[in-house]
Amino acid sequence: MLKGARLIRKRILSQKKNHRAPLIPYLTAFDPDRETTKSILLELAEVDPPCLELGFPFSDPVADGPTIQKAMVRALNNSPTFEEYLELVHSLRDKGFSIPILCMTYYNILYRFGLDRLLSEASSAGLDGFIVPDLPLEEAGPLRRRLKGSPLALVMLCAPTSSPERIAKIARATRGFLYYVSLTGITGARESLPVDLVERLKIIKTLSPEPVAVGFGISKPEHVAMLLPYTDALVVGSALVRLIEENPKKAPQTIKTFLQKLMNP
Repeated sequence: MLKGARLIRKRILSQKKNHRAPLIPYLTAFDPDRETTKSILLELAEVDPPCLELGFPFSDPVADGPTIQKAMVRALNNSPTFEEYLELVHSLRDKGFSIPILCMTYYNILYRFGLDRLLSEASSAGLDGFIVPDLPLEEAGPLRRRLKGSPLALVMLCAPTSSPERIAKIARATRGFLYYVSLTGITGARESLPVDLVERLKIIKTLSPEPVAVGFGISKPEHVAMLLPYTDALVVGSALVRLIEENPKKAPQTIKTFLQKLMNP
C-alpha cells in the first residue's frame, strides 16, 4: 500500500489527469478546539482532496498573515502538545480517514520534540509527512537524513525570489510535491495574484521532477481556473481559516461548500 510521498504524488497527478482541480486545504489543528478540527476534516473526506495540510500552532509564525496568526492564537489557547496533535491524527485514522495528512509547522516544534522520536511516532500516528516553512534547504540535512528511506514526505518550498538554479536544487530535494509560494510576503487571501505567476509556473514545471503546487493568496474560482493549466495542485488556506473565525459551528459545512465551488471554476 502506498504511503507518504508516493501516495501524495499519485493522488495529485491522478486528480489532475482526471480533470479535477487538486486543491490542498490548510487548517490549523485545535482551532478553535480539537473537536471542531476533527469535524471539519471528516467533512472534507467527502471533497476528497489529494492531501491536506494540518498545521500545528506556533507562537511566532513568521510566514503567516493575520488570518492564520489569529487561528494559531485561538489554537494555542488550548495549550496543545505535539503528542496531542499526533493523537488527533491517529484518531482520524481510527475513523477510516484515508486522505494523506501533512504536518505544517515550524522547525523549532519538531526539533524540540526530537527528530529521531518524530520519525517513529509520526509514522505510527498515520502522518504522511511535513512542510516546514522556516527550514531552508541548507539547514534541512538533519531532518532529511532521518526521513531518508521512510515513506514520509518532506515538502520543500521555493519563492519568487528563488533563482532557477536554486529552484532546481529544491525540486530535487523535495518529496511529495514542490510548494511554490506565489508571492513575496505572508499568507492571506488576495483579490488578485501576481501578473507574472503563470510565466513563473511554466518555468518551474520544467525544473521539477515532482508535481508542483502553488499557494498563498488563492481564494477564488477565477484563481483556480487561471492557474490549473500551469500547475499540478493549488493550496488554499487563509480563505478556509477565515470561515472558522466567522462561524466555528458552521465551519465543517461552509468549508466543504467553499472547496466544492473552487473545484468547479
